[in-house]
Amino acid sequence: MAFTGPGAAKNDASELSLYSINTGSFVYHMTGNVGDYNEIFKNKFFSVERKLSQESKNSMLVGTMKNSFNDRCLSMGMRRDLHEINSRWMIKGVYAYTGEFFAKAFSDCGNHGSYHDFKKVTGIGFSPYIYHALQYNPTTFFGVEAGIIAPDIFATSIQWSFR
Repeated sequence: MAFTGPGAAKNDASELSLYSINTGSFVYHMTGNVGDYNEIFKNKFFSVERKLSQESKNSMLVGTMKNSFNDRCLSMGMRRDLHEINSRWMIKGVYAYTGEFFAKAFSDCGNHGSYHDFKKVTGIGFSPYIYHALQYNPTTFFGVEAGIIAPDIFATSIQWSFR
């Protein structure tokens, strides 16, 4: 029993190191912006991310945000580390479903814009998010990123890791 305790603690610690939290998203619509969008820090983005393994370049994420029309949406997707420049700089891609979900909190996500266009065709209000970013990690626990949500939304956020 004495030998299983420290091993179990090590396994719990290594499992926790696979997780990170993404917060503090800043967004700005670069085209067609006449002040109608929910942007700057008003999108209230929050997600939890889990790497598939310690060595994996892939991770899954699930979170929530307010879209450009101030509707609460669910976001689920995959992240891929596309290129590690060095130990602090990374180019990454996130490919996600952002839209309606059966919970009431997410039921209005398909009421406007491209979310509504997809809802007319599929019956579900959503928008595919294709996001590519440059991430800088000044420490192993903290990263800052900036990138583009295709086709024209500039976004930044902060990543808190448990490494």
